[in-house]
Amino acid sequence: MKTKPVPIGDSRGVRLPRRLIQQAGLGDEVELQVWHGPIITASVAARTEGWVEVAQLMHQRLEDHLFDSARTELETAEREW
Repeated sequence: MKTKPVPIGDSRGVRLPRRLIQQAGLGDEVELQVWHGPIITASVAARTEGWVEVAQLMHQRLEDHLFDSARTELETAEREW
């Protein structure tokens, strides 16, 4: 789909059709980033959606441990402050 940026004050914006917004699952807040040239628009909620449920399931399965449990001497040494 091609569109033209429209002036918004000192900036420019792009209007997104309702159908495109629905297909992308965008909400009231989006995250924008440049990825090797193109501008990526992503839903903020989509990045963290379901994390609580996954963490609870991992805890139930006793899978919520550190992968690298080795501690260095610096981390375990007694310090004087």
